[in-house]
Amino acid sequence: MWKTIVRRMILMIPQLLLLSLFIFILAKNMPGDPFTGLITPETDPTRIEELRIQAGFYDPWYVQYFNWITNALQGDFGQSYTYKVDVSTLIGERGLNTFWLSLLSVILVYLLAIPLGVLAGRYQDTFLDKSIVLYSFISYAIPTFVLALIFLYIFGYRLQWFPTSGTVDIGLETGTFAYYWNKFYHILLPAITYASLGITGIVQYLRTEIIDAKTQDYVKTARSKGIPMNKVYSRHIFRNSLLPIAAFLGFTITGLLGGSIFIETIFGYPGMGQLFVNSIMSRDYSVITALVLLYGFLTLVGSLLSDIIMSIVDPRIRIE
Repeated sequence: MWKTIVRRMILMIPQLLLLSLFIFILAKNMPGDPFTGLITPETDPTRIEELRIQAGFYDPWYVQYFNWITNALQGDFGQSYTYKVDVSTLIGERGLNTFWLSLLSVILVYLLAIPLGVLAGRYQDTFLDKSIVLYSFISYAIPTFVLALIFLYIFGYRLQWFPTSGTVDIGLETGTFAYYWNKFYHILLPAITYASLGITGIVQYLRTEIIDAKTQDYVKTARSKGIPMNKVYSRHIFRNSLLPIAAFLGFTITGLLGGSIFIETIFGYPGMGQLFVNSIMSRDYSVITALVLLYGFLTLVGSLLSDIIMSIVDPRIRIE
């Protein structure tokens, strides 16, 4: 297993290099540049040209790419033209915010989805099952930004139960209990919003797997031996039904680490998703290329992580 993991990680290197070349060329062919937004009637055009020359915008693309990838391999992705800080520092700050939001979102998703999926599958065609399936269909049809706006309006503005933007209130001392509680309070509503929609696929897959598992021979054999139904579900049906869920877990974790563009933008949460949108709008090439490369890396890691989780859940499966 460890040899396979190492081999998969080595194969990521050429994949990431190809991705870096693609996104670099694509970013360079976007209309405008980071300095376009600086142009005003009072701006000296000569100064703008000097900035472009200093940034190497007129060098051949392959020279620019070689300089960028050489620095990137050393952890230097350049400086953000918009925020005037190192890209690594900027992504690190925003990435930490997204990490905490993602962690809470994943916990809420699985805390809600697994019990609902199990109940829907176990009590098939009952009122409870039909209610869960109806909710799944409704939540699947609602766009993320629509539900986010509804929750923000109701719980943020009307009821004022939650903050409407930011990560922490101004004036709180860093490191205190009040500070960390306030940060948790700020991410609670965005996490609940994501979890409300994120459980749909897991509930449906788990429900289907449990319904199929109830008709399998090993379940009939266990029941014929007099094993109580609760133990049949906990020791046999539930464990075998977790395989599709385990396959999604790796992608779910790494996908959330990339940040939710709609959630973070609507709730004014300064994470990776909001940074990505702002960078595209401002033509901040250094941030765009670094983020897309990071997203590609997270996708590859998610695939490997899902395979590892599946092999842990079911030892019969071995990743190749």
